[in-house]
Amino acid sequence: MVVDDSVVIRGLIGRWIDEERSLAVVASHRNGRLAVDDVKRANPDVVVLDIEMPDMDGLTALPLLLKQKPNLVVIIASTLSRRNAEISLKALSLGAADYVPKPEGNSQVTTSAEFRRELIEKVTNLGERAKRRPARAMSATVAMQTRTAQQASAQPAAPAGATPIRMRQPVEAPAVRNKSAFTLKSYSASRPRVLCVGSSTGGPQALNAFFGHVGSSMGNIPVLLTQHMPPTFTAILAEHLTKAAGRPAAEGQDGEVVRPGRIYVAPGGKHMTVAKTGTEMVIRLNDGPPVNFCKPAVDPLFQSAVEAYGSAVLGVILTGMGADGAKGVTQIAQAGGNCLAQDEETSVVWGMPGAAAHTGMCADVLPLDELGRKVARILMGGRL
Repeated sequence: MVVDDSVVIRGLIGRWIDEERSLAVVASHRNGRLAVDDVKRANPDVVVLDIEMPDMDGLTALPLLLKQKPNLVVIIASTLSRRNAEISLKALSLGAADYVPKPEGNSQVTTSAEFRRELIEKVTNLGERAKRRPARAMSATVAMQTRTAQQASAQPAAPAGATPIRMRQPVEAPAVRNKSAFTLKSYSASRPRVLCVGSSTGGPQALNAFFGHVGSSMGNIPVLLTQHMPPTFTAILAEHLTKAAGRPAAEGQDGEVVRPGRIYVAPGGKHMTVAKTGTEMVIRLNDGPPVNFCKPAVDPLFQSAVEAYGSAVLGVILTGMGADGAKGVTQIAQAGGNCLAQDEETSVVWGMPGAAAHTGMCADVLPLDELGRKVARILMGGRL
């Protein structure tokens, strides 16, 4: 289902979807109220939901859509204003599966190959993931997230829109999916001097939970984080992580000296790395081409951490689409460091952590809460 108040955007996204053999548009609406009224009849697997719409905006419609269909995948599509970024991150906390940054103006949307690629990729992957996952698992997630739905609906809202989409035929599932298909590497005895984290789809929610466990134990080391996000979003993410971890978090600045007890977030649209300069570690930002179709990307960060810290790197890969981070995990492990990945069941998409697990270089593949507690024990010098 496609929900957007622009008839041009609705038509464009609908055409893109219908051109995919595995997808079909089942409904198209100009505001959230029409989408909510139609969701049971249309029965979409995925809703692409605009934020700013007349009559009923996307943030107001979101919990109502999920109440009627708890296993529904909702992808927020919004422009990159700070207000829309704030609302999009709020929507993720209320049960939206992911977001796609929408270019400014209809003409830019029409010509943006990147917007089309990202939208279709997320509709396809998240839709198929939801069809494989039991509805009760999605219901549990929604139940947990909708406790604040009433509070959210009281906030000033932006207009919203959405479009329904249903899978025409199954998308081929990953060939390897069970735990027995990958091996674990023994923990090394190396004590970490830096924690490096990579995440993507589902990452904002996972990061909040992860740092809720890890924040109190990271006083003696810095944290370097790459979350696949556009500009504006990463600054707001850092603000949220400050609250979750109880530690200062901010976008990394080029040339900034890395200090223990702080979280450095790769800014959207830039690759972030770390380098040793004299006796200090400093942040480096670069505007190079995307890596693994991503910018920022996880692999450049992990690889630079190995060059700067050697065996004293602890790497963590959380939920995300694609395979970014797998090469970096291999390099960390080969240098004598330790890597952990989130398990499939608690991941929104088991792409990145799955690829990391299948390198055979991870010391553990764990559910999200257990992963956070494990990392906290490692940082505190506990037994592995």
